[in-house]
Amino acid sequence: MDNFIPDIYAQSIYTINYKKLKKNGIKCLLFDLDNTLVPYKTKEPTAQVKDLFSVLSNDFKLIIISNSNKNRVRPFKEKLNVDAAHSSRKPSKKKYQKILDSYSYKVDEIACIGDQLLTDIYGANRMGLTSILVNRVATYETWPTRVNRFFERIVLKKLKKKKLLVKGEYYD
Repeated sequence: MDNFIPDIYAQSIYTINYKKLKKNGIKCLLFDLDNTLVPYKTKEPTAQVKDLFSVLSNDFKLIIISNSNKNRVRPFKEKLNVDAAHSSRKPSKKKYQKILDSYSYKVDEIACIGDQLLTDIYGANRMGLTSILVNRVATYETWPTRVNRFFERIVLKKLKKKKLLVKGEYYD
C-alpha cells in the first residue's frame, strides 16, 4: 500500500508549494494531462495553465507525461512549449526511465504531479520520484479511468482506515 501514498497531496496544481520543491532540489516537473491540467474534453491549455507554466518554466524543466495519444498531447506540448511523453502507459516504468536517461536527472530531482493513485502516484513511487497527488479538475472520465477510479476507491478506503491518506486532508 505504501506505493499508493503520495509524498505531497495538494488541492490543485495551483496550490502546490513550488518554492519548497525547488528548495528541496526538484529540477523537473512531470505533469499528467487529463484531469490534472485540464478536463479530458478540453482541447488546448487554458490561460490559467499557460500562466502557471510560464512562471514555472523559469525554475523547472516541465514535461507532460500522459497515457493519452500523440494527437491529444500535441496541442498542449506546442502551446505550452514543453516536452511531452504521450502513450506513457503509466504506471509502467518505461517512460519515466526514458525521461531520466534523456535529461540526465536523478530520481530525487523529479516530481510527478497527477490526479490518479493507480497511474500517476503508483508510477512515480515505483521509480522513487517525488509524487504529488492533486484533485481531479472534472468529473467526466473515459471508461478506462472509471475502472481505475473503482479500484482507487478501494485503495483510498484502506489508506483512510490506516490514517495514511484521507481525501481532502492536504499536506506537503
